[in-house]
Amino acid sequence: MKVWLLLSLTILGVLSLSAAEEPTLMTKRGKLLVTQDFSAPLKPFDGISKGFASGFSGWRWNAVPRGGKWAVEDGVFTGRETPEVQHPATASYGFLFKDVIIQCQVRMNNVPMNGRKSRSISIRTVDAKDYVCSIHLNETGFRISKDDNDHGGPDKSVPLGALKTPLKLDEWHTVVFEILGDEMVGTVNGQSLTGSHPLIATDKHSLMFVMATEGSVRNLQVWQAQPNPDWAKNKAALIQPATAAP
Repeated sequence: MKVWLLLSLTILGVLSLSAAEEPTLMTKRGKLLVTQDFSAPLKPFDGISKGFASGFSGWRWNAVPRGGKWAVEDGVFTGRETPEVQHPATASYGFLFKDVIIQCQVRMNNVPMNGRKSRSISIRTVDAKDYVCSIHLNETGFRISKDDNDHGGPDKSVPLGALKTPLKLDEWHTVVFEILGDEMVGTVNGQSLTGSHPLIATDKHSLMFVMATEGSVRNLQVWQAQPNPDWAKNKAALIQPATAAP
């Protein structure tokens, strides 16, 4: 009985640790909207997909050749860029949202490049037609951006901040992505960047993970975001580093 109790407490402790709520700066957590522990195979999405952006709910993955190959393996969702396609692996989770806190852990996997050009991970929000804002990670650091929202049209991506800090391969990095109105905060391993743009305030339809070469995600959670009364003080304490984007 004592052994079983100890085992149960240990399991609960591990689960609590894996789902720990990381500190936030701009927002406070409201209702939990999404939780994905990748403990079971993913179900097909619902709805009629309008490309990668909208019209569906749930996961959309392995839908087109250039989206790479994704698999759920031991509580981890891994995307592998197909070498001959030369396009990062992409997987999207469709749900309607606006102001949110997105938290997950990501890992760039140290596998042979096999002709692929780079190793990186992006976490992107998407509106009814295209990208909205993102956090981008590679081995040299991370950056945040307002994204190109019309693929080939006059709208262009706008860099909002960058930080040079080593992000090792084969190690898990904790990401917290806060969005409230036209502002965003991107935090990686406790280091934060913030920026604003009118497009960020748009209604979003999906969340996308982009893996160049190979990368994994685990412990994904999304909450509704509420204003943090300490944001002005927290924002003033952030020093936007004058470094080139990694």
